[in-house]
Amino acid sequence: MVELHRGSCLCGKVRFETRGQLRGVVYCHCSQCRKQSGHFYAATNVQDDSISVSGEENISWYKASDFARRGFCKNCGSVLFWKHNELDYISVMAGAFDAPSGLRGESHIFVGDKGDYYEINDHLPQYEKSGGGVVVAED
Repeated sequence: MVELHRGSCLCGKVRFETRGQLRGVVYCHCSQCRKQSGHFYAATNVQDDSISVSGEENISWYKASDFARRGFCKNCGSVLFWKHNELDYISVMAGAFDAPSGLRGESHIFVGDKGDYYEINDHLPQYEKSGGGVVVAED
């Protein structure tokens, strides 16, 4: 049986469904993620052909760098997606999934750029920049 996971933005105008196993949650502490979300990102990912999105007309894409773009609901502002321009998968914010998601933390990236107002105390692997097989745009 194929795993199905559903989620949405806060207002519900953007909904998505993923099929198949999701990667563990990677916490990104880079300055771009912190500035966009107000804290750090917590995201999983899924192959492009394993996600369906309804309400795509409500997604605004921000070109965050030469390598990637960030998708959010243009109605409620919910941060939903991070998409590398050259890879065949999309990162989906863990908090956008309906419960129970079954997701578990996997690692922290860009810890060298983390905010000075919190500590990382969960014993997951930590990477100064990208690491653990996670490919991201350098900020």
